[in-house]
Amino acid sequence: MIDRRRLMLSSAGLGLMAAMPAMAQTAAPTMSPADARLDAMLTRWFEENVDLSPEYATNLGLDRGARAHLAGKLRPLGLADAEADRARARARWAEIRTVSDEGLSDQAKVSLAVYRFTAEGAARAADIPYGGGIGPYVVTQRSGAYFSVPDFMANQHRVETEADAAAFIARLSAFATVLDQESERIAADAAIGVRLPSFLMDKTLTQLRTLRDTPANDMAMLQALIRKTGERNIGGDWGARAAGVIDTEIKPALTRQIAVFEAQRPNATEDAGAWKLPQGDTVYALALRAFTTTDYSAQDIHDIGLQQVAEIQAEIDTILKGMGMAEGSVGARIKALSEDPQHLWPNTDEAKVELIGSLNQQMAALEPLLPRVFNTLPGAKVEIRRVPPSIELGAPGGYYQAASLDGSRPGAYYINLSNTANWPKWGLPTLTYHEASPGHHFQITVAREAGSLPLYRRVAGNSAFNEGWALYAERVAADDLDVYAGNPLGRVGYLQSYLFRAVRLVVDTGLHHKRWSRDQAIRYMIEECGEPPESAEKEIDRYCVSIGQACSYKLGQTVIARLRAEAEARPGFDLKAFHDRVLLNGSVPLAVLEGLMRT
Repeated sequence: MIDRRRLMLSSAGLGLMAAMPAMAQTAAPTMSPADARLDAMLTRWFEENVDLSPEYATNLGLDRGARAHLAGKLRPLGLADAEADRARARARWAEIRTVSDEGLSDQAKVSLAVYRFTAEGAARAADIPYGGGIGPYVVTQRSGAYFSVPDFMANQHRVETEADAAAFIARLSAFATVLDQESERIAADAAIGVRLPSFLMDKTLTQLRTLRDTPANDMAMLQALIRKTGERNIGGDWGARAAGVIDTEIKPALTRQIAVFEAQRPNATEDAGAWKLPQGDTVYALALRAFTTTDYSAQDIHDIGLQQVAEIQAEIDTILKGMGMAEGSVGARIKALSEDPQHLWPNTDEAKVELIGSLNQQMAALEPLLPRVFNTLPGAKVEIRRVPPSIELGAPGGYYQAASLDGSRPGAYYINLSNTANWPKWGLPTLTYHEASPGHHFQITVAREAGSLPLYRRVAGNSAFNEGWALYAERVAADDLDVYAGNPLGRVGYLQSYLFRAVRLVVDTGLHHKRWSRDQAIRYMIEECGEPPESAEKEIDRYCVSIGQACSYKLGQTVIARLRAEAEARPGFDLKAFHDRVLLNGSVPLAVLEGLMRT
């Protein structure tokens, strides 16, 4: 169990949360001078972030009016840009350290605590002379422009006018530029010993070649441009213009990036952990701090994971024995269930369409149940979509894309259907509750629609909070809404999801602290939680590059669950009110959440 003493804001936040009452949900009519100064600083930071990242502006729906020029740009990612980011991080940390909490309202104290924590982490990460932020690699099997930009162009770039279509073409040219900038950084990082593990370099190369070798007219982003301009009756041969940029600018840049990796491949090793990197232990510690908002060491987290694996396995064991499945380890029995053909969708395009349809039906069935446990409901809807096949090899099993602030684009939960055997029917509902509602879509949308909060708080993201909430939301569906009534297999799927996240604590720290091999981590995941081998491989490969992030889920959920247990022990507990208090303050570090929930 997580000891609240180990939650932290670091020295940056000491004293800010002490004895803080629950925050009012309505904004004060006027700001005090102290509040106004802090708000001006954080608003300036937010405005700078939007201007620096055109993709962020588009995601939020802010690339209009005075920011319309951003719709034709992408964030530059060259060596000079990375160094400017580091300098900015150091400057912001220095600036926020000059701000006192004296005279601040309770809400402003929360904002100060949140951004002090974030600023300090960014400043510490600025001392790492490679990678991007707390991530050690610029381009991987699941990140980089080649991975994100095509989907961004297809699903987020707005095409409503001729100017929007022209901006699309301009962004395609920017895509080529960013690819070359990334290639420069990949080469520079390799010169100081930072290279992808060989097995991930191979996956990355496969995906880069797939994108490069896909005919321009078959690319989803080009098809989206043609469809959107057609729907809006925007004259001009936009498809041909886009294809020209793809063939003459983007594909050559992809070829150059492929060549950079090919040159590195002979010197790449199979070592999977952060320990192999320059300042590797520091890099991992920074990642754990950022993603878990605790001061737990890697060994602490490893031990917590082992304990929780054993506890959850015992609960699953009881259910499986009640179903007549008593032989073998819990992992072996789950694996047998996962491989039983009666629980699998056929691995065909037709079945995949049907599978997506069933998940959308699941969300429609859940929606009328939500008012039982929530006062505040999201306005934006969520759509469930398939991960684009071109990036399935490296993409995670599922991920969420937030709705725009202006309501013009719904939220989207993407599921990886490279192999439907990775998704037995009894486990799919829990994944969907996690990614859509009452999980990520619900929480992120409620925060974005919380008009009483300043915009920089509404769009803030904190992994331990976001992922902890999404895992907690699986329990809300299972226990509070009783969605698995009379369905023991569905409950096994829910508990297996919790087991999976506890296993993550073990394998992430195993890889990066205890120097486990990739194969050892894959084997542990298969044996302990019955994860299908292909899915386990993708997951472990994800942890090799997104170091520390996998630890945020179970640690965050454990804190939220403990806060609920404490609240339930007090007279007059109201679950809806509890959920409002957790959600309507936005995404915050766990220690901030503790202060907010303390009475």
